Amino acid sequence: NSTIQPTAVYDGGLGGKDIRLRIGNGGAGQSGLIGAWANAFIQYCNKQSVEPFLVGWYLGDTTQSLSYLATGEIDVAVTYNEAAEMQACKTGSAVERVYGFRDHFWLVGPPSDPGKLNSAGGDVVAMFNQIVAQGNADVATPPTDRVPVRFLSRFDKSATNIKESLLFTQIGQVPWAYTYSTWYHQYPRFPLQALAAASALSEYTLTDKGTWLSSPEDVTSALSVFAQGGDINPNDPLLNPAHVILGAKADPANKEIWEKFIEWVKLPNGGQQVISDFKQPPGPSGVVLYSQAPN
Repeated sequence: NSTIQPTAVYDGGLGGKDIRLRIGNGGAGQSGLIGAWANAFIQYCNKQSVEPFLVGWYLGDTTQSLSYLATGEIDVAVTYNEAAEMQACKTGSAVERVYGFRDHFWLVGPPSDPGKLNSAGGDVVAMFNQIVAQGNADVATPPTDRVPVRFLSRFDKSATNIKESLLFTQIGQVPWAYTYSTWYHQYPRFPLQALAAASALSEYTLTDKGTWLSSPEDVTSALSVFAQGGDINPNDPLLNPAHVILGAKADPANKEIWEKFIEWVKLPNGGQQVISDFKQPPGPSGVVLYSQAPN
């Protein structure tokens, strides 16, 4: 009963025929994590004598995924904005919310660092202040000996766009407001495409670890990382927690499946094991993209 089509469908190698679980997500779908979760979950269910089935991944940022959840287009959303998730629970469009994994925002930009972010002592709020100050200065007097400071925003209501907006408003800046700052580049695309554009155009941008490690070397080699979210401080402004949200309109015919999935995601030897094993590129030289949910 979905009017939207899945971006990818997974069968766990078991050749199921029907989609019995519909998951909405943006970046972790593009990195391959949703597929890894789907395949492992199908195999887990099969060991519990559940007939093979399919899992569909529906590409959408946090705002889109919660909207699909509210209309019953998907059963489960994997999203990255606590305020929006709590609102969905409050209004009744979501009925359960569990911690799925931790992703991490990264502030990246041209290695020449025209905004002198490296002098900010690792303080991400100070870095955003420098982007604004130098961006404005470069608009007033365009530099002739270096690239001007520009910031690429996904400008698409995604969790990344919301996070970057919070960091700008924290320093009292709204560069997207009329008349909007010309150094603020509005580029509404999904994560991989946005990072590639920032790389090609020598612009600063907010991305996430999963997107960075899933991007080709010709994209990342033209950028430097200036700040990274970590797992130590739960209030780290660049920590990007992902929650799995069950929709009130999840397909009742597949209740057995989505109930199992919400429980399996939390299991140390289930969904959490997949998180700690998931690397890009796959294999021994790969890097683990995400951190397990905190206990």
